[in-house]
Amino acid sequence: MRHPDPEIQPFDLTMLYNDTPIAGLLDAPRGKPRLLVVDDQPINIQVMYQIFAADFQVFMATNGAQALAICKDNPPDLVLLDVVMPGMDGFEVCTLLKADEATQNIPVIFVTAHNDAAQETHGLEAGAVDFIAKPVNPAVVRARVKTHLTLKFQSDIMRKLVFLDGLTGVYNRRYFDQQLALEWARSARHDSPLSIILLDVDFFKHYNDHYGHQAGDDCLKQVAMTLKTSLKRPADLVARYGGEEFICILPDTAFDEAMTLARQLEQQVRARQIPHEKSAIGPFVTISLGVAARSEPDVGTESGETVNDSNALIALADARLYRAKSSGRGRACGG
Repeated sequence: MRHPDPEIQPFDLTMLYNDTPIAGLLDAPRGKPRLLVVDDQPINIQVMYQIFAADFQVFMATNGAQALAICKDNPPDLVLLDVVMPGMDGFEVCTLLKADEATQNIPVIFVTAHNDAAQETHGLEAGAVDFIAKPVNPAVVRARVKTHLTLKFQSDIMRKLVFLDGLTGVYNRRYFDQQLALEWARSARHDSPLSIILLDVDFFKHYNDHYGHQAGDDCLKQVAMTLKTSLKRPADLVARYGGEEFICILPDTAFDEAMTLARQLEQQVRARQIPHEKSAIGPFVTISLGVAARSEPDVGTESGETVNDSNALIALADARLYRAKSSGRGRACGG
């Protein structure tokens, strides 16, 4: 429901996303910003909902434990946090958010009736970006949220630029390592599916030797963009693993779904019809793929061990990639 105050102007997303190519680096459909309101008083949550519901996805928590769980499992873009709550107060919630690598970049604005200098100093020292007094002025709280969201999204862009591969524009190995650790922990915590696909370009050395390294770079760019545009879900990502190797993380994706996607990726790259006169399996560039999942029925690693950490998952995908290459290339191999 839109707030009835006629002085409150609609939240204009174009002010945050007026540079589409750069915003695209975030690799997520922006839609409405995600706002978490944390307050033990339902009436206060309702006030915030009325202010922001028209232009935000508004999530709610009535205590600190709920807030931490939401931030970890479904991170918002910004948190509006009450200070005085039973059990865990807002200062402790903010401190815990800032201590966790997965949530430390979420901006926190304290919203409280206790607005003396000592309280405000305590909140800022805990990691908050702002302090707003109750009762809130709708225009003021919207303006401050907009300011801190703008800063947050700019910071997101800069952080992700650091994690992009300079040649292909997909994520680099460093970002892959970071995200796989996070997704593995989330998958283990919720016992949810997690799959990866490791792949490389067939006979790429022959390609480089025949066409030259500049053409080789262009080939990798085309393959990378084909992979990126073929992924199905916002949380899926592709990274350059090294040389002509790429790797995909597929959260909440079971093994069978990952195998279907791997076959589609192989077909999509083949359909680009990038000429490759020196390929032993056809006139165009192809890829070979190995697929592995954290939990596969009755399947362990190639040596018979269980997949009990992310390194074992990568090793299993690598072994299956080797099998795909040994059995003719231009194909995906799983269990």
